[in-house]
Amino acid sequence: MNLLIKSATILDQSSPYHNSTKDILIENGVISKIDNAIKNNSNYEEIKFDNLYVSQGWFDSSVSFGEPGFEERETIANGLKTAALSGFTNIAINPNTNPIIDNSTTVSFIKNNAFQNIVNIHPIGALTRSSKGIDLAELYDMQQAGAVAFGDFQHAVENPNMLKIALQYTHSFNGLVLSYPQENKIAGKGIVNEEENATKIGLKGIPNLAEELQIARDLFLLEYTEGKLHIPTISTAKSVALIKDAKAKGLDITCSVSILNLLLTDDAITDFDTNFKVLPPLRTATDRKALLNGIQDGTIDFVTSNHLPIDIEHKKIEFDHAMFGSIGLESLFGALNTILDTEKVIEILTQNKSRFGIEASEIKEGEKACLSLFNPKETYVFANDNIYSSSKNAAFLGANLKGKALGIINNNQLVIN
Repeated sequence: MNLLIKSATILDQSSPYHNSTKDILIENGVISKIDNAIKNNSNYEEIKFDNLYVSQGWFDSSVSFGEPGFEERETIANGLKTAALSGFTNIAINPNTNPIIDNSTTVSFIKNNAFQNIVNIHPIGALTRSSKGIDLAELYDMQQAGAVAFGDFQHAVENPNMLKIALQYTHSFNGLVLSYPQENKIAGKGIVNEEENATKIGLKGIPNLAEELQIARDLFLLEYTEGKLHIPTISTAKSVALIKDAKAKGLDITCSVSILNLLLTDDAITDFDTNFKVLPPLRTATDRKALLNGIQDGTIDFVTSNHLPIDIEHKKIEFDHAMFGSIGLESLFGALNTILDTEKVIEILTQNKSRFGIEASEIKEGEKACLSLFNPKETYVFANDNIYSSSKNAAFLGANLKGKALGIINNNQLVIN
């Protein structure tokens, strides 16, 4: 693939061209030249857009599709197309399929179905067999097959000894353990945040304590084992404080936050719109502010779409019975760019890939072209026309967003939106 990108503003803090507007020549998938004005002597395809920006390829640490087993929600092929059109070159795939991704065969299935795709797919293997929390899954074998981490998606590890053993065992091969932050006996049958809004509309709540108690336990286990832990999608102010203290102590800990918890509060649930029935539940404005501060001071390492397609039969029903989840790949950049400056947004979407064993490709001559293309200035109302996913359960429908992905360049391929 040979391309000439014209007049693109480069956002890459590791690049000598950071914050400058340049032409970028790509030959055979490699950046061969970056300069103020490059002549197209070889008549290569040119990429030109108003307000064109480029950065290192974006990464999302928590994405769910459906295949195998739930193809009615999303297939791997369309899911990867959605990721590409949304600006993502790398995605970590959760193991919540049928069968659960808990062995090397299912990891290989995911990898093979994404072979030679423009988007790099990185399977997260289940931590326990069938994500039931009873026996450890085949962690080392899955890593050898391509798994980048191990966690039971939205299933807490109830047995503390199980998590202790997992942290000790994965330490021997530098494996990354994910622990979903919810103490189930405290959460009970709650489906929304336990606060005033839940009481007003008569829905059972999940208190902040359910998350914070589990995180406190996990951090004690992490300190004891000297393992490597990632806590996905934290949602409370106290959770931010706990992880900030753990980092100050030198523990090997990272965490993420869902874009929904950064922008929305539990005020959204009062109309019983099931698109806002998500895990973790939408919390209060106080929690939202603390999460934003956690992003700014580096306590929170990743912002994820927490992309979770749910078919209409399981979403367009009574709130109590609807499944948790919202799609979010298509709206992540535009939503995040409404609350943070663009340079910070790109830092968040491109940093810390190494935590999941993903190499970064800097925007320099001689480097592999792994790029996201975007316009950070375009404003629009997020509508059905902006959805590429097979399922349409989008919490941001009708929201005013700022910034659009234009496509990606990766693996010697181009996708343009």
